[in-house]
Amino acid sequence: MAIIIKGSEIAKNIKQELKNEIDNILSNKNIIPGLATVLVGDDEASKVYVGAKEKMCRELGMRSERINLPADIPERELLVTIARLNEDPRIHGILVQLPLPPHIDETRILNAVVPVKDVDGFHPANLGKLMLGVPDFLPCTPQGIQELLIRAGIETDGAEVVVVGRSNIVGKPIANMLIQRQKKGANATVTVCHTGTRDLTFHTKRADILIVAAGRPKFITADMVKDGVVVIDVGVNRLETGLVGDVDFDSVKEKARAITPVPGGVGPMTIVMLMRNTVRAAKMHAGLPL
Repeated sequence: MAIIIKGSEIAKNIKQELKNEIDNILSNKNIIPGLATVLVGDDEASKVYVGAKEKMCRELGMRSERINLPADIPERELLVTIARLNEDPRIHGILVQLPLPPHIDETRILNAVVPVKDVDGFHPANLGKLMLGVPDFLPCTPQGIQELLIRAGIETDGAEVVVVGRSNIVGKPIANMLIQRQKKGANATVTVCHTGTRDLTFHTKRADILIVAAGRPKFITADMVKDGVVVIDVGVNRLETGLVGDVDFDSVKEKARAITPVPGGVGPMTIVMLMRNTVRAAKMHAGLPL
């Protein structure tokens, strides 16, 4: 029976660490880390995500500013809003909640956030630094995955890692992070699988660590993994029976050495990593050591 890697519990520990850092920034520089969230339109899921981020800001004693904009806002007006936040010294991190309405170019909007406030880690400058192994901000979900592996004591050095999914948000960045030449949470041999992969099971059965971000409920089944695998399930899929991941949890946990649940696995880590990036941005702004 697999060990359950509870991201919700690990996130609580990180929150306490962040509270200590925030107190230190306040006492040394009289600065409160500030996060601005920009929400365009009335997407219910986006409202829930933004609400969760605001709640954690309050719990940590951080400044939180929420900008609600109508779904039909012209792109140029959204760019003006981001420019204002770029110049606001009280705001250290800017998060534009995705998805955006179809008439708005997501890439143009994300690129408009100055790299030093890009706490989502999606600006090309930050993604380039990630690839070079000198990141300022790591994308939140991949960073949460790496932190889960480290804190759960999962050895990545020399491990065979298979990533299912090649999105810019999860698959590509986590693959780049895990191949970096560092002993802690990296130095792995990584295979990235996707819709063009011919024999997916051949690859997934080789994995010492399997990271699944496919966007398909219960996609990975027990016959696709080897005994003793560590499984990180990034998927969140809403079915009539409730939330499920991209992994068939009940069957795979019988073969795995360790596995993350859905919910309560990667999800809580994503939000706390956003807070960590915002605290890091505030420390950079204040000239404090990172």
